[in-house]
Amino acid sequence: MAPKRKAADVGRSTSDSKRSTPVPDATDISSSDEYSDGPEDTNLKDVVEKFTLETFSRRSQAQKTDPRFGYKDLSSLPLKRDHYNRPLWIEPVKGTIILESFSPLAPQAQDFLTTIAEPLSRPRFLHEYRLTGHSLYAAVSVGLKPHDIVAVLDRLSKTPLPESISTFIIEFTKSYGKIKMVLYHNRYYVETAEPEMLQMLLKDEVIGPQRISSEEGIIERAAPKMGALVIPGTKDAAGVRETGGQTKSSANTRNENQEEAQDYGINDVGEDSSDSLTYSFEIPPSGVEIVKARCQAIGCPALEEYDFQGDTVNPNLEMDLKPAARIRPYQEMSLSKMFGNGRAKSGIIVLPCGAGKTLVGITAAATIKKGTIVLCTSSMSVVQWRNEFLRWTTIDPSDIAMFTSDHKDKFKRSTGVIVSTYSMVAQTRARSYEAQKMMDWLQSREWGMMILDEVHVVPASMFRKVTSAIAAQSKLGLTATLLREDDKIKDLNFLIGPKLYEANWMELAALGHIAKVQCAEVWCPMTTEFYSEYLRESSRKQALLYIMNPRKFQACQFLIDFHEKRGDKIIVFSDNVYALERYALKLKKAYIFGGTPQNERLRILENFQHNEQVNTIFLSKIGDTSLDLPEATCLIQISSHYGSRRQEAQRLGRILRAKRRNDEGFNAFFYSLVSKDTSEMNYSNKRQAFLVDQGYAFKVITHLQGIDEYEGLHYSTPAERRELLQEVMLQNESKADVEQVTDDLLSMRTGRNTTKKAKAKRSAATLSGLAGGDDMAYIEYNKSRNKQLKDKAGQHPLFKKMERDRQRRKKEREAAHDE
Repeated sequence: MAPKRKAADVGRSTSDSKRSTPVPDATDISSSDEYSDGPEDTNLKDVVEKFTLETFSRRSQAQKTDPRFGYKDLSSLPLKRDHYNRPLWIEPVKGTIILESFSPLAPQAQDFLTTIAEPLSRPRFLHEYRLTGHSLYAAVSVGLKPHDIVAVLDRLSKTPLPESISTFIIEFTKSYGKIKMVLYHNRYYVETAEPEMLQMLLKDEVIGPQRISSEEGIIERAAPKMGALVIPGTKDAAGVRETGGQTKSSANTRNENQEEAQDYGINDVGEDSSDSLTYSFEIPPSGVEIVKARCQAIGCPALEEYDFQGDTVNPNLEMDLKPAARIRPYQEMSLSKMFGNGRAKSGIIVLPCGAGKTLVGITAAATIKKGTIVLCTSSMSVVQWRNEFLRWTTIDPSDIAMFTSDHKDKFKRSTGVIVSTYSMVAQTRARSYEAQKMMDWLQSREWGMMILDEVHVVPASMFRKVTSAIAAQSKLGLTATLLREDDKIKDLNFLIGPKLYEANWMELAALGHIAKVQCAEVWCPMTTEFYSEYLRESSRKQALLYIMNPRKFQACQFLIDFHEKRGDKIIVFSDNVYALERYALKLKKAYIFGGTPQNERLRILENFQHNEQVNTIFLSKIGDTSLDLPEATCLIQISSHYGSRRQEAQRLGRILRAKRRNDEGFNAFFYSLVSKDTSEMNYSNKRQAFLVDQGYAFKVITHLQGIDEYEGLHYSTPAERRELLQEVMLQNESKADVEQVTDDLLSMRTGRNTTKKAKAKRSAATLSGLAGGDDMAYIEYNKSRNKQLKDKAGQHPLFKKMERDRQRRKKEREAAHDE
């Protein structure tokens, strides 16, 4: 039996948040992120481990820490004289940085820390970050220099900057960002700003022979800058349209409008002198992968940049944002990280669900104005992306095509936008004639940009297939949850690019860009009958029992009725299809799962959005991602995928879009129904960790006020509860499994057969119970036994072998007859 947790007082909920209590690792807490197959790439694994703080710490002397408080004991560090004006605490052992968010310098310091460190936890008053090799790699890629990073950290720190931190930053960034792989006028160049680095590359036994000998020799150019490049959808873009001329970059505009205050030099970081130069030499296209692999091996990873303004071979795409389109400040900031020097960098942008990730990708495509390919997780999101392109841009409808199992279109002119799914591109099995023809066409072209939606869900093995199958000059990954339950998320730093920008969820909610959500965990006591069976059954059957807990059903019914009377639109999530159908049919609500036909799905979703009579729908895990329901204001979760933090955040994202209602306080509600004193409580605690780190506070509700007086509650009598229990006990253990989605990337297992054979079920019962004395209900299965035997016979290996032999003999006879 799971240990009990102390409930918080329902009436004293605040917006403050604490780190969730850690849950001991258990073998039965599974993950929904184990998607990759095949052997691990040991070379990539070695490269990833090379850039970790743990590796660096093993080479350096470990500092002594107080055994009572561990590495977070900072009492021995001396404080600066004006420490009360400085917002940072920097821990010297693991590189943890704590920001006092109430400091006047907090907004500027937060932007700086998001660039150089990984956000760990960001509740109301204290934010926690950590310096890692990957975060420093991302910082250098957007133009920051190691000595500037050290100087600003020292200015903002309440204590003298620990020598281990400055050494770590200098040591790990001395070769970062020094080498760039640039496509300039359709020719590949290896570029660096340091002549010494260039000489080292030319003397290398692998890179040196790749140089193309020409009269140009070593090419010397002025360092690239944003210059006249204007990102569409910004105020600068509007000024260009009105005046017909050019204006300053958005970064300069922000600096001019910024208040003059003591900033400790934060705003001066990354500014290069106007006369800086770069040195480069040309390599053939066939040598690009060789040079990149060699740079990786010698510890100098090459950054990829695409000089799209100088690309004259790939045709320009006639597309721009519509005049009425305006992007928000945080969207503009994320794009400025990508186009900071007038070139397109490859990398990842992290924004909350409902914060406009799609518009960021569309704006990036409208800035580059070259052929663009968009990869999504499902066919439903393919249609949504196409509609968003038509909504926000001036692109001709004939210039945007879809590549799915149902649509295999091409754009009419020389270039355009094509939207497809990861599974269509990474398919390894035999394709249909039309699909293969379409894939050959995609591979024969050179694309200016590849947009990877929901970039976190794709395993490393599939990424290699996608990125190698299609030639794209720049890659942009978009996600709301850059996390996985395994360690494969680190691979994205090298397969796609560094994290360019990550927004603060609570800050966007405070500004009204996303909804303010009240999160609550509702504890539902198990009834005596259900809990007695729970203690006796196996773990799989236990899951079915705590999902079908009558108290949980009553809580769901009460919350649906309460919020429908408030005028809310409600989504109820259940990963378990058996529970989804039982709840929905009992409450007479519409439901959608993997087996629902596409036309029926669209009809239900359309009625949910526009019909005032349809205010509640039940969804399985197919609604976790890429489902746009802006009208939804309340979410109830009755069943989930064990301890997946990513799924919890994705489901919260279904109600995060900014609401039209201007209610005071919270305008969206997230309920997670948990059966008390069961293993579901451990899973729930683990699932909430990511949202708690983003600043959300989960209020624990032990009793729903007014449920006792509510009339019409189902399963309110012992007879009804016994009948439900008997029905549940009659189900196979397979009914406790979560849904295996067939039309989404999340369930795809390359080369693996996911079908499971039905297992025999044994159960104990009395004769009186079988005769109906204990309210046992008979269930008649009207199936053809002959058909079952026929199907089994057709699947037997012996019959398969006989059929193969017959076909072989037939072919031999036909061949002999032709001769």
